[in-house]
Parts: sequence; structure tokens; C-alpha cells
Amino acid sequence: MRPRWIGTLLYVPVLYGLGWLLVQPMALLAPGIPRDRLDLIGTGMALLLLLLSLPLRIRKVWGEDRPWLRLGVTASWPRLSRAFLRGLLKAILLLVLVAATLVVSGQATWRGELTAAQLLNGLALLLGVGFAEELLFRGWLWGELEQHLGVGRALWGQALVFSLVHTRFNLGPSEAVGLLGGLTLLGLALALQRRADSGVLWGAVGLHGGLVGGWFLLQGGLLELAAEAPAWLVGPGGNHPNPIGGVVGWLGLGVLIWMRRRWWIAAE
Repeated sequence: MRPRWIGTLLYVPVLYGLGWLLVQPMALLAPGIPRDRLDLIGTGMALLLLLLSLPLRIRKVWGEDRPWLRLGVTASWPRLSRAFLRGLLKAILLLVLVAATLVVSGQATWRGELTAAQLLNGLALLLGVGFAEELLFRGWLWGELEQHLGVGRALWGQALVFSLVHTRFNLGPSEAVGLLGGLTLLGLALALQRRADSGVLWGAVGLHGGLVGGWFLLQGGLLELAAEAPAWLVGPGGNHPNPIGGVVGWLGLGVLIWMRRRWWIAAE
């Protein structure tokens, strides 16, 4: 049974809307809760709804008896841990490349300062953002698009949706294009990582979460970026740059995709 486009398009917005509705009583009972914290709780509720409803959708719409295996979440412990560590290592290498380039070019100085709270925050981003977004984009969305579009076009489709969801369109045209392109490359690299891991999702979790959590730690205390650092090098975003949209991020991801080219060919 193939999924319907209307179901694919509405599934996540409906979950997000339900998550938002579920936390509104908290705003009435405790009006002092900051808006951003309330939004975060609503996002957490939407994620919980995703975890509860996704197995049901996979069984009913995809016809899969083992939904978590199909999504790449479950695997033997050795396969899972190897995939995660391989992805995390790639994230570390990409961040070392970015940091070294910035320091050598004089656009950043090494501080090497971190607090325990920052480390915990980085770990939470690694596991939380990495797992949630990979389950959504390289798990559910990629599988749905494969049934709508076929294998090859779905590879591009999930990367383009991923980039559009994350791009900040309040940036200037050149910065927005740089970020959009970098995020598309990242979406492709993450999909190829999962394919190289024989469908296990955790390599993509390690790569994605490692980049998010690692960059948070670099910005939070390990590096001090120069105020005049150009966006084409450090990445677009002003005071909160995203290195994925800079030339070093593009080159690093391009090399990673080239290394995974055999799994790209397999998707055609």
C-alpha cells in the first residue's frame, strides 16, 4: 500500500499542531513560563507523538511488520555502535577542518574553555537533535518519498526538504544560497551515510548530532570568532554562523559525498 501525498504532507504539521495545543494549558496555569521554553516543551510533545504514532503509520501505510527495523533504529548492538562511532568520527573531522582553517586564517583564536553545563548541553544536542531529526528526515521522510518518487529522486527530495526547513530566509541572498546549498549537501551526506551503514540510522545520528553538538561547543568556549570573520568562510548567520554554509563546509561535505559515491550510484 502506497502512502497518499496528503497524508505525507500533513503528518508532521498535524503532530506539531497537536504538540502545541497540548502545552497551551500550561501557559494558562503558569503564565510566567517564558515563551521559548513553552515552545520547546511543545516541540518535545510533538516528538513524543511522533514516537508513538510512527510505528502505527509504518505498519498500516508501508505494510512493514517491524517498523523500527525498517526505519534503521534497531539493530544488533555491534552494528549500531559501529555506525554511530563512524558517523561521530566524520563529524569531528569536519569540525577540526573548520576550526583549523579559521585559526590558521586568523579568523578565530583558540580558547579551550568549557563548563560542565556546556558539555552536557552539547551531549544533549548530539543525542536529542541527532536522533529526532534523523528519525524524521532520513527515517520517515526518505521512506515515504521512496514510495512516491522512487529511490533516486527520493534521495534528492529528502535533502531538499531538509535544507528548506533549516534555511534562514532572513539572511541576504548570497548567504541564504550558501546555507541552502550546504544543508542540501549535508542532507545528501547523511542519507549516503545511512545507506553505507546498510540502513542503520545511527551513523547519520552520529554525524548530524556530532556536527550540531560539536559546533555548539566550539562556539561556546573552545573558539573565539573574529567579529569581522567573512560569512563565506565562517558560514552565514551573523553572530550565530553555520559553518555548513561556508566554503570549508561545502568542501568538507563534498569530499564526504565523493567518498560515499558508490552508494549514490546504487541509488540510481
